[in-house]
Amino acid sequence: MINFDHNATTPLCEEARKAWLQAADQFIGNPSSPHRLGSRAEAALDQARDQLGAILGCPALNLVWTSGATEANNMVIHHLSLTLNPGQEIWVSELEHPCVLGSARRHFSGRLRCIPSLASGRIDLDWLQVELSRKVPGLVAVMAANNETGVLQPWREIAELCRAHGVPYFCDAAQWFGKLAGEGLGECDYLSGCAHKFGGPNGVGFLKCPEEGSLKSLFSGGQQESGRRPGTENLAGAVSLVAALEGHEGRLRNGGVVTERLGWRRQFEERLQGELPGIRILGDGVDRLWNTISVVMPETDRRLRWVVKLDKAGYAVSTGSACASGKEEPSHVLAAMGIEPAAAGRALRFSSGWETEQADWTNLGHAIKNIWQEHSE
Repeated sequence: MINFDHNATTPLCEEARKAWLQAADQFIGNPSSPHRLGSRAEAALDQARDQLGAILGCPALNLVWTSGATEANNMVIHHLSLTLNPGQEIWVSELEHPCVLGSARRHFSGRLRCIPSLASGRIDLDWLQVELSRKVPGLVAVMAANNETGVLQPWREIAELCRAHGVPYFCDAAQWFGKLAGEGLGECDYLSGCAHKFGGPNGVGFLKCPEEGSLKSLFSGGQQESGRRPGTENLAGAVSLVAALEGHEGRLRNGGVVTERLGWRRQFEERLQGELPGIRILGDGVDRLWNTISVVMPETDRRLRWVVKLDKAGYAVSTGSACASGKEEPSHVLAAMGIEPAAAGRALRFSSGWETEQADWTNLGHAIKNIWQEHSE
């Protein structure tokens, strides 16, 4: 089975596997315990935090270990619901991951304003600039890269706008890390990421939060993570997360690697456009992740279930966000881009990984063509 669903989760990379096994073997103590085994574990956890801070360009003490990006994102919204002035709004992109939008709707009912998007899949930056000159919200939340379409959001420009107006900026960068360099992201006031999106293990992530003030904990319990996140930390997971991210950051220093893989993506898209009638590449014409293609497939009857047929052909693909795959309604991301429900129901997402070869893209194209021809006969 060839995996073209890396945006849902990635296989454990070799750097992460080695680091996890070594940490699990060497650091058997609880980082909160007062004995030497605990002290050694705490030192290893702090070292991983220092390494992550160096990658992001932010103080290590601003980083909190979590179980993943969903927890980190909920922590931000929960914290602000307890600390912002009553009645103060937060502004959230309508393209955000369900865990951000869902938490915002829960905690800020009546105080949530959605930042509109363009048909390209990018937020309307002009709208944001105009509205910030009129009113100052308690938070602006816009992701770095969309999980369904791969469209890159203008997070640097958003961060500058927010700084100029004194507004905290929250950036969910779960899909950015491991695919593009993380330089500069540490300047965001709140920043989240998770290991399993870039070759690390499931069940560990991080939140970068501001230095000023304490983070209101989502949970009740102990004083781990300086009281910001109770519960025993996933030490082996944190060490493995950092190892995976360092490995990818090293690869990304060679800009030609990304350029080459963007070329593979373009060749695949051109082939689809040449061989399948009426397809639509979502986000075409704007910058997107090199690994992600979201396509509205040709109109046909419901007997052609692309995901099932490609699975039988040996390819794992997705209809969109894995977190929303159990829902019947069309993707909120595609709806925000103006894609009508019938077309959104025909959308497929292909997302590759670092281990994906050019031949895999070529063979996937062959499989799609064969399925279409068989159905058309």
